[in-house]
Amino acid sequence: MLFLILPGNKCAGPLYELVMMTETWLRRRKVRDRVVIRWATFESTFIQAFGPKLHDVVTSEFARRGIEGRTSAVVTSVEERRAVFEDGSEIAYDLLVAFPPYVAAVDYPAFERDERGFVRTELGTRRVLGHERVFAPGDAGDFPVKQAFLAFLQAGAVAATIAADVLDAEPDLAFDPVSMCVMEEFDRATFAQVPLELTGDPDRPVAVRADANGSYRVGVSPLWRLGKKMLGIYLPLRFRNGLPFHEGAAWKAMDIGLRGMSRVLARR
Repeated sequence: MLFLILPGNKCAGPLYELVMMTETWLRRRKVRDRVVIRWATFESTFIQAFGPKLHDVVTSEFARRGIEGRTSAVVTSVEERRAVFEDGSEIAYDLLVAFPPYVAAVDYPAFERDERGFVRTELGTRRVLGHERVFAPGDAGDFPVKQAFLAFLQAGAVAATIAADVLDAEPDLAFDPVSMCVMEEFDRATFAQVPLELTGDPDRPVAVRADANGSYRVGVSPLWRLGKKMLGIYLPLRFRNGLPFHEGAAWKAMDIGLRGMSRVLARR
């Protein structure tokens, strides 16, 4: 099996999650020794968008799981049973799982868009450029990392901006791109809290903030799977009742729990 990240992918985290789950699944069925798992990515480090701590975690996990991983592997062609790379090397495969760059699924010709078709916005408000009364939170907007938690934060900023416009006041909330995610691995999970900033570099559009300090945290533990299961119960409950994800007493309690776990189970 070859897992492949193609050039131009802005944030490849989901495929890292998939390769870990695949390895665990094979091991539990006692057929892991019959499958060679190889990984190749154009990134200079593993999960490049989320910084050096995630690279260290993935390096350790790949070694523990016997996954052959390569970085700075720029694929130039994919043939029926092999992938060919810029340096002339090749990787043979029986099954290929590739993650190409993603582009906008819907075209909005009335709005200014980036090179991938996503609507250009103001960072803090998610207001569409040139349109005072139009907003684009979540995947439609041009923030490079497409992730549910970041979309929830963007939605909160949009609501605060609209409320401030109605009340003729200043917004009390802006979009602060601090990614929080739990990467499933079936046997355990990896937690990451990553404060991001835009770089202006189209090849590497986001990076961990230089002043992140203790707010950049990563940890690996079976207990993080429990946290993810709790989120899986909480989220549909909120949505079913028409309530926002990150508001109210239940979210405050969960947020306190996540922060407490991150202090104990995540490295600074």
